[in-house]
Amino acid sequence: MSAERKAAFERLTRWYQSSFPKAGTLRYFTAPGRTELGGNHTDHNHGKVLAAAVQLEAAAVAEPCQGRIEVRSGGWDQMFVVDLADLSPRKEEEGTTEALLRGVAYEFQRRGHKWGGFRACVESSVLGGSGLSSSAAFEVLAGSILNALYNDGAITPAELAMVGQAAENLHFGKPCGLMDQMASSLGGIITIDFQRPTAPVVRKLNVDFAAEGWSLCIVNTKGSHADLTPEYAAIKDEMTLVARHFGKAVLREVSESAFYDELPSLAGRFSHRALLRTIHFFEENHRVDAMVAALDAKEVGAYLKLVNASGRSSAQYLQNTYAPTRPAEQPIPLALALTERFLAGEGACRVHGGGFAGTIQAYVPLNRHRDYAKAMEAVYGPGSVIELQVRQETAGETKEVL
Repeated sequence: MSAERKAAFERLTRWYQSSFPKAGTLRYFTAPGRTELGGNHTDHNHGKVLAAAVQLEAAAVAEPCQGRIEVRSGGWDQMFVVDLADLSPRKEEEGTTEALLRGVAYEFQRRGHKWGGFRACVESSVLGGSGLSSSAAFEVLAGSILNALYNDGAITPAELAMVGQAAENLHFGKPCGLMDQMASSLGGIITIDFQRPTAPVVRKLNVDFAAEGWSLCIVNTKGSHADLTPEYAAIKDEMTLVARHFGKAVLREVSESAFYDELPSLAGRFSHRALLRTIHFFEENHRVDAMVAALDAKEVGAYLKLVNASGRSSAQYLQNTYAPTRPAEQPIPLALALTERFLAGEGACRVHGGGFAGTIQAYVPLNRHRDYAKAMEAVYGPGSVIELQVRQETAGETKEVL
């Protein structure tokens, strides 16, 4: 057990015992954050992605109880309580922790799994709003608790990811894809093909960026995510509109050649942005294949060129580096510009995750990481540069003891 995890579990145990004085036998759980390596905004249209679980994680101590879920979470004074008598979605709960907990329990019920109440104390080193998917880590953590307490751990990591996505879509009210939850649940570096989203094709890759001389990091630009759900939803909606023109539900089902053949007439029927986002989808899918091939061949230089290409496509075609409703606020383009100037042709950088605000991703030579962090933190503040390591283990209960 790492020193960081041991300290977290010790804190949580003390907190649990003070919060719930009649504590019984406690069990210990973790679920990691994730970093997206490729496939920006493709999963919701059944595309291909490349992602990795990271060392930053949500941790919990928990035990079963009757009839309700009670959670204390670090950084919040309140107790989050969900009465399990009614698991249906509640409009007034959208966007809340209670919605995620209720949604996870609802999915267990809907899928025919055993479920019940639990008490837990939770803390997370996955910073909210950092682009590392703190919400997915929390969903997978809650699912892992129910899986261990009531199902003897029989539910697969892939299904736990689907449970988390469904909770976020239906109860929380955010139309996310499945990449974040899959990366958190499965661990390691993975490529996922969502052509059949109920049975995605997942493969793990064996890559060590540090061994190849690169520091993988993100820069938190501190941009506000408030009121950005419509921006995220518009990407999926616009891609779906184009797909429906071809009689398909998602872009993955549309022939790329048919799209380009019809493009002259499509330009008069759809917004230019919708067409550009469709182009990004097709090109990003090809790019993920090329990124995986480069990593399999240990050709990191070729991989980094593709990372840069993914970043350019996100900026120019997908258009998610800043919100059009806030044209004066562009912390992500500024961070990309500063990173490109610092790297001077080395490494790579791109918008990270959902975009519009939040983080960028950078690959920096190991011997220049400290200078890069100093330069970026001068603009975005102390601690804004976070170096990432890949976490190999799956989410779930840990058998390590304190």
